[in-house]
Amino acid sequence: MTATVVEAAYVERPSILWKLAQVLVRVWGSVWFDLKVYGARNIPDTGGALIVSNHQSYLDPMLLGARLRRPMSYMAKSELFENPVLGSLISKLGAFPVRQGAGDLRAIRETVNRLQEGRVLNIFPEGSRTESGQILPLEPGVALVVRKAHVPIVPAAMIGSYEAWPKGKKLFQRHPVRIAFGRPLDVKGMKTEQVLRLIDFAIRKLYRDLEAGRMNDSVAGESWAGMERQDAKTPRG
Repeated sequence: MTATVVEAAYVERPSILWKLAQVLVRVWGSVWFDLKVYGARNIPDTGGALIVSNHQSYLDPMLLGARLRRPMSYMAKSELFENPVLGSLISKLGAFPVRQGAGDLRAIRETVNRLQEGRVLNIFPEGSRTESGQILPLEPGVALVVRKAHVPIVPAAMIGSYEAWPKGKKLFQRHPVRIAFGRPLDVKGMKTEQVLRLIDFAIRKLYRDLEAGRMNDSVAGESWAGMERQDAKTPRG
């Protein structure tokens, strides 16, 4: 079955629907998951910005956008759009379809277009949810988006979302969730493999800081200068 996409007109300011959904998710996230978010101000106030994060559960897109000042676009698996009601709703909330397990060039073009229009957009460079809670190897498609879009790249990491709703479970459960947004990365002049290594390094560093309980807005806002250039030259194990 071909997915039907309901296009939502882009506006820089959040729509009433986005604001309502964000308030509901913010309250729900705080009460149910004790949601804590660090470094949200590292996302630029204007212009396109690409948020790259690890992917732990179905909760991730909702919780990532819960404390942002700007509306966020995101990819969703194409099967969700086969339901016309759900497809219409998530389209209006910024979602667009991607076919998992295939090189979806249409989704990549849509991603680049939205970023160049000046939107904030989230992708999960692992390609799918983790089955263990650990960060998976990154798919090369994220480097293609980065090189074509020419927008700030904001690394992000979360912990606790996997425990709250692990892959294979039908229902979520209570568990603390923590999210950190780092400062934008400088990828100018980098080759594809270097971009992948840099993004991988940044996500993992934020993840480790969250796990160690040493995360705050200052730690999230630390400069990557020097660290990323050195790590980008180091092969990933």
